[in-house]
Amino acid sequence: MSASNSSKINQLMQSQPYGTVFLSSWLSGNGYSPDLQKRYKSSKWLESIGTGAMKRTGDQIDMEGALYALQNQVGLSLHIGGRSALVLQGRSHYLEMGKREMVLFGQAAEKLPKWFNTYPWESIVKYYPSAFLPVSSGLIDYDVRNFKVKISGPARAILECLYLAPKEMALMECYELLEGMNNLRPSSVQELLAGCTSIKVKRLFLFMAEKAGHSWLKHIDLSKIDLGKGKRSIVSGGVYIPKFEITVPKELTDHGTTL
Repeated sequence: MSASNSSKINQLMQSQPYGTVFLSSWLSGNGYSPDLQKRYKSSKWLESIGTGAMKRTGDQIDMEGALYALQNQVGLSLHIGGRSALVLQGRSHYLEMGKREMVLFGQAAEKLPKWFNTYPWESIVKYYPSAFLPVSSGLIDYDVRNFKVKISGPARAILECLYLAPKEMALMECYELLEGMNNLRPSSVQELLAGCTSIKVKRLFLFMAEKAGHSWLKHIDLSKIDLGKGKRSIVSGGVYIPKFEITVPKELTDHGTTL
C-alpha cells in the first residue's frame, strides 16, 4: 500500500468512534469511492453488515452504533424515545423481561434502511415515524461508551409515551412515569407543548400533570398551547374529565385517591 493510501485509510479509521457504522453514502461523499470501499473490504479493513453499511473488521457494534451513524453521517432525526429513553435515564421503574426493547422515533418521511432492519441486533427495535413534535426539541446527548447519540429528554419522552397510548402503551404506566417527573424544566415543557400537533397528547399530559400535583405546571402558559375543540374519547366506557374534555380509564381517575 502506498503512503498516500495508508494515510487515507488511517484517516478513515480515526474519523469515527469504535463501535459505530460506516455508511457507504457518507464514505463516497468524503472521498472514498465505491471502488476504494471494495478495496478496503477485500483488504479486510472493513466488512459489510448489509447493503450500504460497513464496520471495522472484527469490531463489535450494537444498535446505538448504527444510530450514531444515521444521526451524524446522514443527519436523520431518528432517536431513542418513549419508554426506552426513560429507561436509559433511570426514570422507569418497570423491569424489562426477556430481550431488551428499543423504541425509536423519527420524522414521518424517514425510513429505516434495509441493513438496519435486517441486522441481528440484541434489542427488539420498534420504530415510530411521526411529525407530532418539532424535530429537535427536547433531545439530549446520551453517552454510549466512547460516543454520544441523541435521545429524548424526559419531557419529550413522556409525550412520546402518550402518543403511543393506549394501544401501544398503557395509560397507567404513562401516568406513573409522569408522576415521578417532579423536576421537569417548564421552558422545555412549554416549547414541546407549543410545538406538539397532537391534541390527545397535550390534553392527557396536562391532565396527568395536574393530577400528579407537579409544581412546574403553574409555570406553563396554557394560552400559548392549542388544545383544540370538542371532546376526545381516549378509551370507551371511561370517566369524562370536563376540564380537558377527555375520557380516560376509571383506574386512572381513582389512582391515588383515598377510599
